[in-house]
Amino acid sequence: MHSKAFAPEYQGALTALSVNSSLTDVLEEGTRHLRAAEASGEQREVARSGLAVAEAHRRLGNVEEADRAWKASYRAARSAGDLGAMAWALWSGGTLARQRGALALAFRLLRLAADLGKRGGDVVARGYSLAGLAETGRIQGDYQAVAVLHEQLLAEARQRGEARHTVWALEGIAQIHRNTGSYDTALAMFEEAADIAGKADDRRGRAWALRGMADIVSLRDDPERALALLGEAELTCREMNLSSALAYNHKMRANVLYRARRYEEARQVYEQALAEFRAMSEPRGEALARLGLAKARARLGRGHAETAAELGELRRTLDRIGLRHAREMVDKAHAELGVLPLATAGDDAEGGRR
Repeated sequence: MHSKAFAPEYQGALTALSVNSSLTDVLEEGTRHLRAAEASGEQREVARSGLAVAEAHRRLGNVEEADRAWKASYRAARSAGDLGAMAWALWSGGTLARQRGALALAFRLLRLAADLGKRGGDVVARGYSLAGLAETGRIQGDYQAVAVLHEQLLAEARQRGEARHTVWALEGIAQIHRNTGSYDTALAMFEEAADIAGKADDRRGRAWALRGMADIVSLRDDPERALALLGEAELTCREMNLSSALAYNHKMRANVLYRARRYEEARQVYEQALAEFRAMSEPRGEALARLGLAKARARLGRGHAETAAELGELRRTLDRIGLRHAREMVDKAHAELGVLPLATAGDDAEGGRR
């Protein structure tokens, strides 16, 4: 049995907030309590209210505000000698670093957070920090290194009946299976995650699970069902103001349209997702949307030289961020579109077409 989902990042005076609370409401309440705590000089409450403010800003895509907020939360926690609150602040900072594409910084902050969570006896902060490390490694494409950690965290979450963490772990493992070609296993795990999230009233977790399901369903050539799943998830993203999740939802919608050979529609939705990622300074999402857009434009008649230049720039960007799986996607795009890498294309241009 799983308990109802809760949001452990909403602490102190904000524990009454739900995991499904609108992020604008979280930001408003968090800011109000933060100001009151600052006025009273209660540093422990400053730290915990500031954490909610940082997380609301991060999920709304306000990266500069989120950066200031988690650092202020950490300073307050340190002044209060609260190791658990320090761990949570570093977890927030590490999660933000991953969102911004600074993977090395994300690893460093999340390792520090896990250590402080252990030293401070905050099992949940330690668990979230280890999960953050696992997710960062997975996004980087280092599946072998993090698969065991994902499985360990899933087992611990199941044992404690923590629905939200169980859903996260299932989705992470499912994504690894999807990226390594085990589609049946991936779909089953996304479906289990969606079911658990629904029963636990974790609307955010269910929205991400539906997106994963849509991806696999689309790969199985059922675009209409995939679009319906994404439509259901989008309603949640909009109601809760989940800016990042909504942008990734739109990118997946564009992927589905592209696979269905509806290239003009795909181009339009990729452009929408790209604008959303740029607005929140999320380089990983931006690069993935640019890749999809480059492929759609190529299908619509864009010249090989322009496409090759775009793909070459994207590969350098992904190398800089350290996203191995996404870099492999660029290589596959060259083959799919019949576009030679720019250096090779230049060599062929001098020697004639093959």
